[in-house]
Amino acid sequence: MYTVAIITLSDKGYEGQREDLTGPKIKEYIEETNRYNVVSYRLLKDDSQMLQEELIKICDNEIADLILTNGGTGFSKRDITPEATKLIIEKEIPGISEYMRMKSSEITKKAILSRGVSGIRKNSLIINLPGSPKGAIENLSFVMDTLDHGIDILKGQATECATNSQK
Repeated sequence: MYTVAIITLSDKGYEGQREDLTGPKIKEYIEETNRYNVVSYRLLKDDSQMLQEELIKICDNEIADLILTNGGTGFSKRDITPEATKLIIEKEIPGISEYMRMKSSEITKKAILSRGVSGIRKNSLIINLPGSPKGAIENLSFVMDTLDHGIDILKGQATECATNSQK
């Protein structure tokens, strides 16, 4: 079973002015797979330093195999999630975010406006998801079936296969 941390970025949620609907939806979706166990949930304001510190703590202390952030990936001046994530990751995994944007754009053209990134720090995979419950779950559903293999490789429990081996 894989461990998951969920981080919601929302100024209004952090201040108690808005209920976080996305974090609980992600938790419900993830746990329905019976392969993932949510071990951490945090609601943070849109603050780069606060997010970086939380990501580093989770990764460096091996708290979670997979970290799913939601919110802060748009065009607002307060949207800092991708930039904060890039500052702490060791390797970017552009294919995950590119694929989510591509598949999501088949549902709504506004998906191309998402700036979310994905990457690795230590033995944790970090994925930035949209802030809306619908968008977060749709994006996650596009990549869930592939994440197990990536996490297994990251943790040294599987070997990478050549991309042409399926031909």
